[in-house]
Amino acid sequence: MRSVIAESTASRQRIAGETGLSLATVATVVGELITAGLLVEVGFEDSAGRPRGLVAVAPAGGVLIGVDVAETYVRVDLFDAALHFLDGVEERLHPEENRPEQVVGHIVAAIRAVLQRAGIPARRVLGAGISVPGQVDRDGGVSVFAPNWNWHDIPLRGLLVESLGIPLHLDNPLRAAVVAELWFGAGRRREDVIVLTLGTGVGAGLAFGGALYRGATNSAGEWGHTTLVLDGRPCHCGGRGCVETYVGAPGIIQHLRELDPDSPMLHGNDQTATIDALAHGADTGHPTALKVIAETARYLGAAVANLVNLVNPETVVLSSWVTARLGEPLLTEVQAVVTRHALRRPLTAVRIVRSTLSGDPVSLGAATLALEGFLSGITGGRSGRR
Repeated sequence: MRSVIAESTASRQRIAGETGLSLATVATVVGELITAGLLVEVGFEDSAGRPRGLVAVAPAGGVLIGVDVAETYVRVDLFDAALHFLDGVEERLHPEENRPEQVVGHIVAAIRAVLQRAGIPARRVLGAGISVPGQVDRDGGVSVFAPNWNWHDIPLRGLLVESLGIPLHLDNPLRAAVVAELWFGAGRRREDVIVLTLGTGVGAGLAFGGALYRGATNSAGEWGHTTLVLDGRPCHCGGRGCVETYVGAPGIIQHLRELDPDSPMLHGNDQTATIDALAHGADTGHPTALKVIAETARYLGAAVANLVNLVNPETVVLSSWVTARLGEPLLTEVQAVVTRHALRRPLTAVRIVRSTLSGDPVSLGAATLALEGFLSGITGGRSGRR
């Protein structure tokens, strides 16, 4: 499916070359996907021998939902089976709206709203991927630990199924973001990729050998809770000096408050408004805004250099909403800091880039995870190299 989506139309021979699977296996799986209504035959392409049949994603192959639940918003996006964006709904989460039933209420309302607006019945939904912050038991559908909300062992999928009645796939934004980059972004055709999500929380999605790396308990990538400063700022996880406390949105805002407690760029508890004001200040050359971004980049660059030295990746992608708002000024400073701190050999092999995916990468990745879950049910979990 990844090969067909990337090329719009593809022959079985081209899919075999892309995936490393045998032509016989490709023919079998394509047949299963046609039977399931996800692929259709769309004609032939010329070749030196017999004409090769082409397949494409079926226009009526069903829809997918991607849900990005963050500490400040719930974003629900609707996609067709080729993961083309159709419609989206976003609801703000206020700081006090952090109880499970409140978050579930926003998710359910947003999913119902986007389906109603698009005129699509629930029976056409192939699956919904739900990304929630923190540690997740994806098989059990449980939010194991979300430190910014003090959630422990919340049976989130069970609470949602009661109201929605559609296939649900629970995971966290680190996994969703790296899957989106592997399928559609800077990670496509790359083997070793790190995707750093910078928002209220901070983490690292990991891919090795072109495949998502989860770790023994689906907890890999909690880079935001590695120690950057001994005995540093207190963190919601219970530790001190975590990466997240210096480069997450609250940490960036604390940099600003320490530099200028009366700054007009500060907007109380509204993280989005404050980060937007910082971005605008940097664009206009405001010295305080530039100092805050430089200080953030100093910490972020040191933490990224540690990852470069440890993992030796081909690509590091800065993603999520803080990256999107602070943009090139942050990226440029981070690249300079990494150059000073990373070892020469791994540094020569790595690209550090911003995500170029349009829309919300996490909701796109969550919908992609839902598609992978649907496909696993069809093919019995068979997969290729990637």
